[in-house]
Amino acid sequence: MSESTDLGTILTTLADQSRRRLLMSLIEHNPQEDKVNIPEDIHMGEKELEALQSEFFHMHLPKLESEGYIRWKKDSHEVVKGPEFDEIRPLLELISNHQDELPDGWI
Repeated sequence: MSESTDLGTILTTLADQSRRRLLMSLIEHNPQEDKVNIPEDIHMGEKELEALQSEFFHMHLPKLESEGYIRWKKDSHEVVKGPEFDEIRPLLELISNHQDELPDGWI
């Protein structure tokens, strides 16, 4: 078992709404494209796009990449599923399948 499969690590990763939205968008995206443009594809309007972009580039993307959940193409601002993505997939699918039952702001 890798460190990224530890439940505590996974829950810490999912604790941030921006990271949840990014990982959820990778599940919901067209499998032929299999990429998400950051942060435009997950911007929900609560934060200014520039502030969100700064958070992603300096905090969220490095964390997700170090855990192996994503691969980050810095030059094109694209994110694809990483080698450990399937370790977090069951929780993401559980959240996705029950998102209408969850309180507002969880996703």
